Amino acid sequence: MNSAPIAEAVPLNAQAREIDVRRQGALIEFALNRPKVLNAFNDGMRRVLALELPEIARNPDIYVVALTSTATKAFCAGGDVKAVRAEARRDIKSAKAFFAGEYALNWLLESFSKPTVSLADGLCKGSGVGLSVYNTHRVAAENYKFAMPETAIGLFPDVGAAHVLAHLPWPLGLYLGLTGRVIDRADAYWLDLVTHCIPAHRFGGILAALSDAQPVDPLLDDLHQAPVTGPLQAQANMIGDLFGGSSLDDIVAQLKRASGTHKAFADATLAELAKKSPTSLKVTDQHIRSSRSRDLRETLQHDYRIACRCLDAPDFAEGVRAVLLDKDGAPRWSPAALEDVTPEHVARYFAPLEEGELQLPTRTEMQAARI
Repeated sequence: MNSAPIAEAVPLNAQAREIDVRRQGALIEFALNRPKVLNAFNDGMRRVLALELPEIARNPDIYVVALTSTATKAFCAGGDVKAVRAEARRDIKSAKAFFAGEYALNWLLESFSKPTVSLADGLCKGSGVGLSVYNTHRVAAENYKFAMPETAIGLFPDVGAAHVLAHLPWPLGLYLGLTGRVIDRADAYWLDLVTHCIPAHRFGGILAALSDAQPVDPLLDDLHQAPVTGPLQAQANMIGDLFGGSSLDDIVAQLKRASGTHKAFADATLAELAKKSPTSLKVTDQHIRSSRSRDLRETLQHDYRIACRCLDAPDFAEGVRAVLLDKDGAPRWSPAALEDVTPEHVARYFAPLEEGELQLPTRTEMQAARI
């Protein structure tokens, strides 16, 4: 079987302006450094991490890795989908290789053998979730916001997030993946998407302590401030009632039937879903449900299949145009309605790729390679 192409790593200094790599004692810090675009994650940034992490894993003088941001409003607001759209128009194989490389990086972060600490404030969406959710320690500051909003641009929750969402208390992850709802750090902590809630002004001290190889757990545990109940937690039972159906069609029917205390929430949710790509909604629903019985590696391999099909289909380019380029908020989806998205149409997104699947080493192979 052919493997999916993954772009080669480049020398560190070639991307120094987009990711600053800082060595302090026992710490390596990767500071995402595209503040003007809220650290939109691109292939150059991916290459720096892919090059450096295996070397760090084998370096006995490095104890811990930290992922930080130089942007005040975001850790990482997502992937640079405008660049991916443009690249797909120029060379679709190259655009597909971007997804292959990013998913390989997600698997590398999950399999990495040393402590990894993300210090996140502001937006953490899409690719930002993929950079942080597999870290051993995930710190959220006051303005942290989590979301997987891909259905709004003709994509789906990728970077392995379907596996993460599928294993949240059911069906909350399905709800988050379909709607793209933004949640704050209180709800993210409740769902174990983050491990600690610590004010941003403490981040510098954390980095200094890590550079001295202070043990991560007691350091962060002592600084953690338990949050109050978040709005998603307060709505969890209602979401369970409305999103517990066995298919997206069942969920939509339940939302339309809602009454009493559920009606206002249900109507607002229906209005929000109506803005999303119908194909993305159907694909996301199946992907998250199927990921309940898959491990992360298998989920990432299915991510690649679906991402390639999204690049071949019209909704991704149209969604990026409507939401991020022209910003008219009026995407012309194809098909245009949920009822027009047939099971056969959805099945094509999950079918094996003739041009080659994404090949990822097993966890055992990663450990044998001392990664």
